[in-house]
Amino acid sequence: MLKNLLIYLTHPHVGGWNLASRQVDQFSDHLPQLQVEVCQNSNEFKEKLPQAEAVAVWFFKREWLGSAPRLKLIATPAAGTEWIDVEPKTGLDILHGGFHGMMIAESVLGALLYFCKAFELSRQMQAKKKWARREISEAITSLHGAQVTILGFGRIGRTIARVLKPFGCRITGIKRILEEDPPDFFGPEDRVASPDQLPDVLKTTDHLILVLPGGPETAGLLTREHLQSLPSHCFLYNVGRGNVYAEEDLVCTLREGHLAGAYLDVFDTEPLPETSALWQMPNVLIQPHLSAASPQYMDLFVDELIIKLKEGI
Repeated sequence: MLKNLLIYLTHPHVGGWNLASRQVDQFSDHLPQLQVEVCQNSNEFKEKLPQAEAVAVWFFKREWLGSAPRLKLIATPAAGTEWIDVEPKTGLDILHGGFHGMMIAESVLGALLYFCKAFELSRQMQAKKKWARREISEAITSLHGAQVTILGFGRIGRTIARVLKPFGCRITGIKRILEEDPPDFFGPEDRVASPDQLPDVLKTTDHLILVLPGGPETAGLLTREHLQSLPSHCFLYNVGRGNVYAEEDLVCTLREGHLAGAYLDVFDTEPLPETSALWQMPNVLIQPHLSAASPQYMDLFVDELIIKLKEGI
């Protein structure tokens, strides 16, 4: 059993991503034998790191390992792996948050309804104070019977699919390693396909949801040809990482009408530069990497970490 936990979880922009005192108290309530210390800055964290057996952090630099001889666990709320710059090794566990699925699914569902129900046109109508019932009605579509392709069908992708099924969507999940049995909520029209089937799947996709991690394996996975093979009524949603396509390819596809619109929460360069053409595109909904934001974010992380600590990781 680990004896101590050093916490350095502060975020400069999102209040809900800072650990509150009541959440720190949960460790004492559930693990009274665990000594918990909270750091407010990186200097304090590095000073106390040599004694730490476990740390909870947003990021961890590789050079810090040399001053952490007792370290057995690095835990982070983040689902992405790029902020923990440490190679896995024997005797050191790296634990990433696994609780993001429902929060991201809520964001994706909101964007789906935003586009399907033409809410942007209603907002424009409101600004003009001109009743536009005919124009808006012709733009409205439904999720019922829509073909939804989820590229990246891991834990988060499956959660998104589970949330969408009650709306009557037909789901195709794209995954590198296929499973013998489909998810228990799948119907006869749903399936899991491999990446080599992607070109054919894209041709019949109404909504393309990207939930891919970053890294060299996913960089440029969606080419301009892939994007332009989508039906012109298709919408794209990216809640994974921005490296999966070249931004100029996406802009070109949107401008030429090969794609109806896009909800983008992640970008290859963040913050998104002011010079990006995406800012000015009326059929693009931009969110600043917040699809997993929630008032319950840290509560869920602490609950998950406490369970893991009780189980001995």
